[in-house]
Amino acid sequence: MKNIIYNIGYFIKEARIVFKLNFWSNVLSLFSIGLILFVLSLVISGWSISTEVLTLIQNEAEINIYTDEEIDEKSIEKVIEKINLIDGILESRVVQKEEAYERMEKVLGEDAKVLKYFDDNPFHFFIEAKIDVEKIESINKEIKLIPNVQYIRDNREILIRLRSIARGFRILGTFFIAAVGISTIVIISHIIRQGIYNNKDEINTLRLLGASEVFIALPFLMVGLVLTVGGGMIAAALLYTVLIQFYTYISGPLPFIPLPPLQTMAKNLVSVILSISILLGIIGSIIGLSSSKQR
Repeated sequence: MKNIIYNIGYFIKEARIVFKLNFWSNVLSLFSIGLILFVLSLVISGWSISTEVLTLIQNEAEINIYTDEEIDEKSIEKVIEKINLIDGILESRVVQKEEAYERMEKVLGEDAKVLKYFDDNPFHFFIEAKIDVEKIESINKEIKLIPNVQYIRDNREILIRLRSIARGFRILGTFFIAAVGISTIVIISHIIRQGIYNNKDEINTLRLLGASEVFIALPFLMVGLVLTVGGGMIAAALLYTVLIQFYTYISGPLPFIPLPPLQTMAKNLVSVILSISILLGIIGSIIGLSSSKQR
């Protein structure tokens, strides 16, 4: 280990020489790996964001319960008491007509002026209940048995679709990780084999001088890491730019979508991409080195 640290300057110099021997080929490989990892990062980010959004929506899942319009306050209180006794109901409250009107104004935005054409408030009060999504079926069945309950509005279809999207990104992400991993390892191993072939005379000389295989292999390993880590940095920069544009686009027309914090999301995704690039660089270099020995 001391010998390796002492000769770190030599390894860097040799790695630079190996890289320059096929300079333009290596540069193209660098950008190719960057684009491949960028596509992978888009899939992973879509998977991560959809999972985060689904989790946040599930934590804030609620249903709206509508009762008879002529029901009195005492009856409403009884309905709420019965609702709160149902397993899976976290909390419930009455949303008055005025609040329902204000909510619709926020949803409609500039189109809220259409509400001014009504002489009276067109909205009816309702009961809002936060629920455990996993128990939504049993909750709906029990609420329907409560007297004075007319209608229940839930978001089951949205949640089912979000789950399907998250599952799709998970499958797609797994496929892309495998495809990107294999293609990157093939590219790196080929570059390492070519570098060893171009330097075979120098390598044989080092072996005759008693240099260890680790000592000889380190410059080639460094080249593999430079290519994959450099590609990972290109992918991370492109991903960060895309995430900024995506968050700006979504937060404007769709501010009610609970997206995870941009900086946290970007930091986590960049860390994942760079970790994957380092791992692929090491694996590809080792395969390239081991395959060249067998020739």
